[in-house]
Amino acid sequence: MPRRSTDGAYAMDIRQYHNVGSFLCIILVSAVCIGCSSTPAARVISRYPVSCTARPGPLPDPACTPGARNPDVRPETIGHTICSSGWTATIRPPTSVTAPIKKSAIRAYGLYAGGAANTYELDHLIPLELGGAPRDPANLWPEPGIPNPKDQVENAARRAVCNGHMSLSAAQNAIATDWTALAGQLKALGHSEQHRD
Repeated sequence: MPRRSTDGAYAMDIRQYHNVGSFLCIILVSAVCIGCSSTPAARVISRYPVSCTARPGPLPDPACTPGARNPDVRPETIGHTICSSGWTATIRPPTSVTAPIKKSAIRAYGLYAGGAANTYELDHLIPLELGGAPRDPANLWPEPGIPNPKDQVENAARRAVCNGHMSLSAAQNAIATDWTALAGQLKALGHSEQHRD
């Protein structure tokens, strides 16, 4: 409690200044952190591993590109996210974000399939249409061929999820592990890769 000084004014004890200062620090840190987000969909990571080795398929190096998910895409939200026409265009990152990541990815993987750098696309391992993280380098890798066969598998997997023939997590796990094997699973479910949405 403030104490009265000899001139009649109130003076605050030093402990009260400390408490007020601590309180203001907490408010300042909280205000700054409100704008922060640690979700994969919101963060931009500019670092890419130094060295990666593509597997036959082609498949990415799981140590460099394990895949990353968009936390906004969950089974209860697919109706207004991945199963809603045009939604992926609203979250696709601009070239200003992806170009530096592509350079780092090609430096790490090398031109493993031959050809020039412009014959590779920066691919979302878990595609946006299956709830992949748009900007996380853990979900981005240099894939040869524009277009490439994986694009058709991505479309077929999205249809399987949106039609209820495959769970979202099963599709995400399968495409992140081996998209070529997923192609066979989708054919067994009656989802042709050749059909485009």
